[in-house]
Amino acid sequence: MFSAHNFINKHFNRTDGLSLVLTALLTAIASEIKVIPFNGEAFRFGLGSITFFLLILIRPPASFFRTGFITGMTVVCFRLFGDMMIDAIPFWTSLKNHLPAFLFYFLFSLGFSVIKIEKYKTFPFILGAFAAGLEFIGNGTEHLLRYWLLNHANLGFQEWALLCGVALFRSYFVVGLYSSITISEQKKQMQEMLSVGSELYAETLYLQKSMDHIEQITASSHDLYRKLKKKNLQDLSVQALLISQEIHEVKKDSQRILSGLSKISIQKRNDVILLSNVIDLVITANEKYSELLRKKITFDLSMSIDFETDQQIPLLALLNNLAANAVEAIANKGDIELDVFEESAHTCFIVRDSGKGIPREDLSIIFEPGYTTKYSDHGVAATGIGLSHVQDIVLTLGGQVQVESLSERTIFRIQIPTNNIRK
Repeated sequence: MFSAHNFINKHFNRTDGLSLVLTALLTAIASEIKVIPFNGEAFRFGLGSITFFLLILIRPPASFFRTGFITGMTVVCFRLFGDMMIDAIPFWTSLKNHLPAFLFYFLFSLGFSVIKIEKYKTFPFILGAFAAGLEFIGNGTEHLLRYWLLNHANLGFQEWALLCGVALFRSYFVVGLYSSITISEQKKQMQEMLSVGSELYAETLYLQKSMDHIEQITASSHDLYRKLKKKNLQDLSVQALLISQEIHEVKKDSQRILSGLSKISIQKRNDVILLSNVIDLVITANEKYSELLRKKITFDLSMSIDFETDQQIPLLALLNNLAANAVEAIANKGDIELDVFEESAHTCFIVRDSGKGIPREDLSIIFEPGYTTKYSDHGVAATGIGLSHVQDIVLTLGGQVQVESLSERTIFRIQIPTNNIRK
């Protein structure tokens, strides 16, 4: 236990150390991209503070004090090295010019250790205000120290107003950039969550159907046991009873699995989103799927209705199945059309693809479990449960599904009562 604890501590210390070094180096490099607003002065507005603020937002350091100190020293050393190697400026002159920059990063970082940055990440306006205030203090202190060291006289209203304006601009720019990054990550997580949830929902339907079969088999096995017992076929009756008991155990295990899956599915359906969000997720997922299969497929969406839905998981499950089937049915290049509209208190979904079509003689059996026209490279058939899932989901939502197939086009039409999927 002790050695494992030491290993974990060393690992985290190594990670924090690497993060600190990267923060310091990236900030120092970015600080060289600069604008000098005051004539004749080495005071600069650069990307260093923007980079530094963004990095500590993305990965808050273990010690703001240490991070600010080391970053400030790194920036000063980086500039000293540049002055001596490139411009041949004397060391002490260069040190007077750049030493005030240390105070900015040190005070800026120290300020965030006081206000606890993690508390305000979900409040961008407040976070930006705090950051602007800290940057103004840091820049103001740097400016005053440079004035004291270099005896400059530009401390007028214009300079302080510029300091304030730049602090506001840079702080809210970083907060906005960070918010856009986090929103993008949250959207990606939501897509993954809904994708997993739709797969689980489809599996619950399939498991429910299997449980119905298990129930029938259990009843038949027990009935066989009673008949054999009446005929005094002791050995066979005992064997039939054992089979019945084993099937009953399988049923109980399936019930426990179904209960767990149902809780997850219900929990995810409580997160309400718009119908248009569901359609966007379907299109995005299947655009990626078509790229994976190296196919050039164009998705065309026509949508004249939108509303909040608490049935995003079942809708995503059935539409993803139909869209994925359409992608697989197209050879190399084609198009898939999705139409969503309302008609007579029903929400209608139409999925058309330019694939090879379904044989006319198969149209009556395509929704049967096990039906498939897809085979692997080794000739192994697919499970053939996708379209049966689609039908089960549509029926569960109180709707109906129809299919029409031509020589080079398949059309699925789904009608679901709007009240059954609208929140």
